[in-house]
Amino acid sequence: MPEILLLDNGSRRPQSTLALRALAERLAGRLGQAVQPVSLAHSDQVPSARLDGRPAFILEPWLRGRLDAGARDFLLLPLFFGLSAALTEAVPALVAQLRAECGPFTLTLAPPLCPLPQGEPRLTSILLDRLASAARPMAQPPRRVVMVDHGSPSPKVNAARRWVAADLKAQLAASQPHDILLVEAAMERRPGAQYDFNGELLIEVLRRLGREDDRDPVFVLPLFLFAGRHAGPGGDLATISATVQAEFPNLDIHLAGLVGDHPGLIDILVSRYREASRGQGL
Repeated sequence: MPEILLLDNGSRRPQSTLALRALAERLAGRLGQAVQPVSLAHSDQVPSARLDGRPAFILEPWLRGRLDAGARDFLLLPLFFGLSAALTEAVPALVAQLRAECGPFTLTLAPPLCPLPQGEPRLTSILLDRLASAARPMAQPPRRVVMVDHGSPSPKVNAARRWVAADLKAQLAASQPHDILLVEAAMERRPGAQYDFNGELLIEVLRRLGREDDRDPVFVLPLFLFAGRHAGPGGDLATISATVQAEFPNLDIHLAGLVGDHPGLIDILVSRYREASRGQGL
């Protein structure tokens, strides 16, 4: 039976690693097998004192250690929405390097959270639930929603966001008695026309919506897993929202919750595990 790894990109903020560990524990309970939380990079820079005394694991040294101990079969569940370079380049390159150095072994890479072309409707359901929770204290349903992701130099990664946005728009249109404006945005994008597929930056979208109407609230729906540099308390999402609210004092901007701690994510990961176990991984 393969050892199961739950892989995220990694963060220098401790709350991200702690959230990854909590998710791995919940997933292990569902699968009835141990699930090892590992990051691609960054997390090993967090002092272990800020991680309940246990240092974070990075994929390369963790795999080396297990290979040295004789393990030869692994199944990797990626916490990535689309086919990022981490999955198409970094992980395959690392596997090739370790096979050259340590001998043959098997690593099955499961599909991402939103595999294309079929997509993942349960991811849309998570976002709808997060939006409903954010709008619940309001006197009226949301009318303006901005779905934001990190942004990527890869059209393949952006395609996953666009699938989710299209499905979300269809679900909102079917369930709401009024029209809802759904806008996509990115936290970061590289300069140049070749990266226009990312669309507008979040701060540009919020400022435009503020100029158009500073009385109708805006709900920011993050396509992010864990709190880190961008998402969560004190992150860039909160900072940008506060900046725009200062520019438009009458505009209310509401941040919805994240994907990573929603119970529905476990169901998606269980499906990805089963697909990879049947040989349907990447």
